[in-house]
Amino acid sequence: MRIGVLAIVLIYEILVIFGVGFFISKKRNKDEEGGFALGGRNMGVWVLASTIALTVLGTAHILGVFEMTYGMGAVAYWFSLAHVALIIVACFGTGLWVRRMGVTTVPEALKGMYGAKNALAISCVMAGCIWGILTLETQGVGIVIATMTGWGIVQGAVVGGILGIFYVVLAGMEEVGIVNVINAAVMYIGLIVATIFIALALPGGNFDSVQAFYDADQANHFMTSIFGTPDLFITFAIAQIIAVVFCQGISQMLLQAYMSAKDEKTIRRSVWLAAPLNGLFGVFAVTLGLTARSIPEYAELGPKMAATTMIVDLIPAWVAALLLAALLAAILSTFAMTSLTPATIFAIDIYKGLFKKDASEAEVTKVIRIMVVILGAVAIGVAAYLPPILAAINWLFAWMVPVFWLFVTGLFWKRSHGVATATLAITWIVNMIWTFSSLPAAIGGLVGSLPNGYITLATSLIVIIIGNLTTKGEPGYFKVHEYKEV
Repeated sequence: MRIGVLAIVLIYEILVIFGVGFFISKKRNKDEEGGFALGGRNMGVWVLASTIALTVLGTAHILGVFEMTYGMGAVAYWFSLAHVALIIVACFGTGLWVRRMGVTTVPEALKGMYGAKNALAISCVMAGCIWGILTLETQGVGIVIATMTGWGIVQGAVVGGILGIFYVVLAGMEEVGIVNVINAAVMYIGLIVATIFIALALPGGNFDSVQAFYDADQANHFMTSIFGTPDLFITFAIAQIIAVVFCQGISQMLLQAYMSAKDEKTIRRSVWLAAPLNGLFGVFAVTLGLTARSIPEYAELGPKMAATTMIVDLIPAWVAALLLAALLAAILSTFAMTSLTPATIFAIDIYKGLFKKDASEAEVTKVIRIMVVILGAVAIGVAAYLPPILAAINWLFAWMVPVFWLFVTGLFWKRSHGVATATLAITWIVNMIWTFSSLPAAIGGLVGSLPNGYITLATSLIVIIIGNLTTKGEPGYFKVHEYKEV
């Protein structure tokens, strides 16, 4: 156990999280509408860009990419590229639209287009999907802390989960945003410095030995190419773009940050910071993952622990502390958003929408806080018993693909409650069949190995297009509602 590293990391996290949280909670007007969940809709460019970047730059981006690089090589970088595409789509599309509509949740926006029953179904499934991502973030926190301490992932998840709950529960979205600005700066400084030190620790003081390792291994020669093999490019690279853009592009997990923006101009400007923050991170993650896989003593630790253990071993303690604090902070940021956003959905769409329509802002805030604690606690309990991170993420992402296309077509083409119900039901059933039946194996070949994102995308578009062409419906929402830029 590296006590010094652990102490520095925990002191950093505690000072930043509790310091910012208590400061904001003291100065904020508790009765301000959207104060806790949306930070008063006053996020500026730096805070918004950092929050957008770190919200989707969590366990999947860090440990998930380490894990996938270990098995498939540099093609894992497409997970980061997919998030660059996602940020562009949200900053010039879905993120702008939800901010323009002035809603607090995505299901609230869809309720006006497709009715209360469809919106409620989306609320439940979306909250469940985000909670599933929360369990993976908790696993990631556990892995990072286990690396520093020698504990098991369960113990690490308990400590990290508690920090993650306080990351958001003290002051909500505004706390998350300001802490993200600090953590984004620390993360990149730590990552760059650590990569330099790891290169210096390798033979020749650079990464040439890593390249030589893969060049000498004909079975794994493809691992240094971001295009991998043709099958990997189709079943992984393109699949990442489909799953990430068409799920996170409509998920409350990401769009709650956009709803908190000061105005639409702020959202458009934030793309120039948020997109590079995500894209560049993947370069470092893949490099470190390939390096760990090329060193036998770390490769034998397996995909979950190889890269993080190498980082701790090969760099000075102060650099390790800086980097691990940054990686832990990035994961905790996503933990915060994946606990805050389903809690917001429950408080707004279920508690206030169904049970207490006249609930005050203070009551809604109380419900959100309670749900953050409950969701975080349950996530801690299951974090150690989860599948490979990116595999689980991609399955969860597939559920939201039909919601993305219902949102877009409902704004600009046509709205039909019946078509929406059919799209959701058929797509979700097909997703379950593709996951739990023997159908993919029976089909076999490339088609049988396609990830769920392909299947839900095709099903959604077929049902929506046929449904809208054969039913009357209502005009697109933006065709009948006048909205000015905010």
